[in-house]
Amino acid sequence: YKWEDYLPLVEFPYNNTYHASLKMAPFEALYGRKCRTPISWDSIEDREVIGPEILMEMEQEVKMIRECLKEAVDRKKSYVDLKRVDRKFELGEK
Repeated sequence: YKWEDYLPLVEFPYNNTYHASLKMAPFEALYGRKCRTPISWDSIEDREVIGPEILMEMEQEVKMIRECLKEAVDRKKSYVDLKRVDRKFELGEK
């Protein structure tokens, strides 16, 4: 086997695991619902969403995801800034 043969086995759990930066799983962010596996088919209700309602829900999800990602970027920046040192260089300096 090649390592590429194992990618689907890793991709599924990665896409369905909670990500702190998104505050949800990537699958849920992309499709607006949790992934349905054979284990959870009976536990998740299917509901029909049509027309403008689905657009409004998706806009709210995208807004929330953007806010979560901005928070994650700001948090990472604050960690980096703690170790940052301002350096000044003069012209011709080696």
